[in-house]
Amino acid sequence: MSAVTDVAPAPSAAALAHFEAQFAFETDCWDVHEALAGGSPDFVLLDVRGSDKYGSGHVPGALDLAHRKIIGSSIARYPDGTVFVVYCAGPHCNGAARAAIRLARLERPVKIMTGGIAGWLDEGFALSA
Repeated sequence: MSAVTDVAPAPSAAALAHFEAQFAFETDCWDVHEALAGGSPDFVLLDVRGSDKYGSGHVPGALDLAHRKIIGSSIARYPDGTVFVVYCAGPHCNGAARAAIRLARLERPVKIMTGGIAGWLDEGFALSA
């Protein structure tokens, strides 16, 4: 038995529920790119890495709001129900998860853009400076 199969995979019904639920919490770079290209995204995209990194390059259309600065007053201008999509540097960074926690505590709908900047660049998409 290998380390892969040492723990048996979940039953199909549990796997289906798990993987379907992921879409409630995550989106990917391609879907964000397509929504932004459409010109009227139905979400607010937040770069949560910090102003220095934002200034060095960010996803076009993203707003600069470091995860530590996500508080009620910093998002008060957005109506209740506004969906926020957050991203950080990439899979090696937990800033997006920290931002998602803050937004969820403020009772705001939130998804993480998986892959972050690294994923965005891997897809071949350009950054804004």
